Amino acid sequence: MDKPKVVLGVSGGIAAYKACELLRRLTESGHDVRVVPTASALHFVGAATWSALSGHPVSTEVWDDVDQVPHVRIGQHADLVVVAPATADMLAKAAHGLADDLLTNTLLTARCPVVFAPAMHTEMWEHPATQENVATLRRRGAVVIEPAVGRLTGVDTGKGRLPDPAEIFEVCRRVLARGAARPDLAGRHVVVSAGGTREPLDPVRFLGNRSSGKQGYALARTAAARGARVTLVAANTGLPDPAGVDVVQVGTAVQLREAVLKAAPDADAVVMAAAVADFRPAAYAAGKIKKKDGQEPEPIVLVRNPDILAEISADRARPGQVVVGFAAETDDVLANGRTKLRRKGCDLLVVNEVGERKTFGSEENEAVVLGADGTETAVPYGPKEALAETVWDLVAQRLG
Repeated sequence: MDKPKVVLGVSGGIAAYKACELLRRLTESGHDVRVVPTASALHFVGAATWSALSGHPVSTEVWDDVDQVPHVRIGQHADLVVVAPATADMLAKAAHGLADDLLTNTLLTARCPVVFAPAMHTEMWEHPATQENVATLRRRGAVVIEPAVGRLTGVDTGKGRLPDPAEIFEVCRRVLARGAARPDLAGRHVVVSAGGTREPLDPVRFLGNRSSGKQGYALARTAAARGARVTLVAANTGLPDPAGVDVVQVGTAVQLREAVLKAAPDADAVVMAAAVADFRPAAYAAGKIKKKDGQEPEPIVLVRNPDILAEISADRARPGQVVVGFAAETDDVLANGRTKLRRKGCDLLVVNEVGERKTFGSEENEAVVLGADGTETAVPYGPKEALAETVWDLVAQRLG
């Protein structure tokens, strides 16, 4: 089979050097990549580097190899165009259909999915002109990844940092897998919780669970690749931030509840994939609980944590909001799942069997998605992103 053809556009920002890592990941995973930099980008990384890493000649001008009509052919033959970094200038040109070099001509002729990974200073990203350009591109079907928060050029810090190349690659891989399908979550805001909460006993001990957060992160990455604005509430995962996702770090069930309720009012969907502790210690010991010779430890008194899924299901933050829960069961999986679906009041409940060596920490999962309308959708054993795609398919149907 022919390798998928990817055009990697590189515009003139200091983050251009990070695109070399993205190029490496694309080529090593079996993609045929043509790099199309702007003239400004070559001030940061030279043409020889791009040519050596991609195996293709590099040009910025429509006048090179005119007999091959590159300004038309490159975009026509591409399966994906990704621009990383995408500067404010590049976003403006793309939104307004300007075509003054090879990359902007390629963007006009491409009929394949297009991904932009912006990188710029915070003030430039937040400027109304940039935000309108981003909205225009998203409305037309492009996936514009939200920039990361972190160190920028010089001493500045804020939103505008290019997401990690490994995470941009994950977005590209997911977009390519969907083919010509439009980003059906474009214009939607979704909230996803992930990981496992920890309830402290003392300064060094806690009650926790085995959840790794990988399923929640797969849901967040997949939603971003389908065009959504994603808020990920992450509890004790230790995983890298997905590209284009706003991540809120929390520790306990109470903190997770606060973060979810804060993000939910303008969310079209809330997916509660986190393993939230049902109980927490009634008292917290300010100092480490000591072992005393000849004495048994004092019993640990537990109190209930808030039922976040039932709360947000009963009190929807906005009309038409879709709420999805997860139920990790060890026995009578479907029977317990159906009971929990009725009790929680959510629209969809993802039910799976868990255990010490099953699901938790794994890259794979299998589940049945129960619907409040009586539907049951079985997802066979496979990558967690496959389950994520199914969940978002069902959510998108309910969002209309």
